[in-house]
Amino acid sequence: MTQLHTVQVLGGDSAGSSAHVRSLTAGLVARGVRVTVCAPAELDHDYDFLGTGAHFLPVPHRSDPVAIGALRMACASANVVHAHGLHASVRAVLALGQQRVPLVVTWHTLTHAEGARGRLVRLMERKTVRAAAVVLGTSSGLVDRARRRGARDARLGPVSVPAPRTDVGEAQAGKARAELGAMDRPLLMAVGALEPHRGYGTLLDASRLWLRHDPAPLLAVAGEGRQRAALQRRIDADGLPVRLLGRRDDVTALLAAADVAVLPSRWEARAPLAQEALRLGVPLVATAVGGVPELVGDAAELVPYGDADALAAAVSALLADPARRDALAEAGRRQAATWPTEDETVAQVLSVYDELRAGF
Repeated sequence: MTQLHTVQVLGGDSAGSSAHVRSLTAGLVARGVRVTVCAPAELDHDYDFLGTGAHFLPVPHRSDPVAIGALRMACASANVVHAHGLHASVRAVLALGQQRVPLVVTWHTLTHAEGARGRLVRLMERKTVRAAAVVLGTSSGLVDRARRRGARDARLGPVSVPAPRTDVGEAQAGKARAELGAMDRPLLMAVGALEPHRGYGTLLDASRLWLRHDPAPLLAVAGEGRQRAALQRRIDADGLPVRLLGRRDDVTALLAAADVAVLPSRWEARAPLAQEALRLGVPLVATAVGGVPELVGDAAELVPYGDADALAAAVSALLADPARRDALAEAGRRQAATWPTEDETVAQVLSVYDELRAGF
């Protein structure tokens, strides 16, 4: 049998999907698979797909004829095309047209939209899952959603992002706390794009309640996005104990230095922050949404989405209870040990490819 060639299609919609494709690509190449990654050019700078031994074709985050034509040429010689995220899946369907190449789609997260935009999203979901040979959902909820949209074959495909370094020493953690000005006060850490569905408005509401503490904990947020200016104006106007750090390449060290990690999102599947916090043994307070309860089990404190009082109370209770923080840290490491490894994730995906290749 000739060498398997797969094309991985990314739209750059989420850091989690990009990190997964980087991990998946490295594992496939190591197993002798020829991989072409089609994604916006800046993603190769951030994730170094070429460094895995894959081919990289820059394809802009557009659906115009030029972008679709470039993608069509890349897919022409593929045995399997694998698209990650809704927009990448739509472009893959357009590019494949009538080509008899099996399409695998992975849904990493839920696309949030209402009104006319919501109706368009539902139409796009139906179009892509019905064109796909297999849909992999990173949570049970996403698998159920794909089936409701008409998927012929939808399966649970939990992804594993690369495990963080767990050898961050006290000196590095102390340096991170000193840089943030949190040597003599608790440090809370949130990570993620500054977008509406991330729940940062609720998090700022909670931070106002933490002003009652003496000293007030510092909330540090690593990430960039369109809400940055609005969030900063509110922080300044209300004198909130919050620092927006922008995009950082030392998130692991920052997270390891934190007393508590906070995930206030409206919806998540397998949130990278949750995975990294539990692996590092950092106590996590998260919203009980999407795939989060399935991911963390009893190893985190879960609160309703949008409830600033519940969020603030859960964090305050942890800060006042070192024994509970230690118990959550240990429970987090145990829970993380139950997740699929990168090798297991690659093996599962490769088995899907082999199954499809044999049937076409």
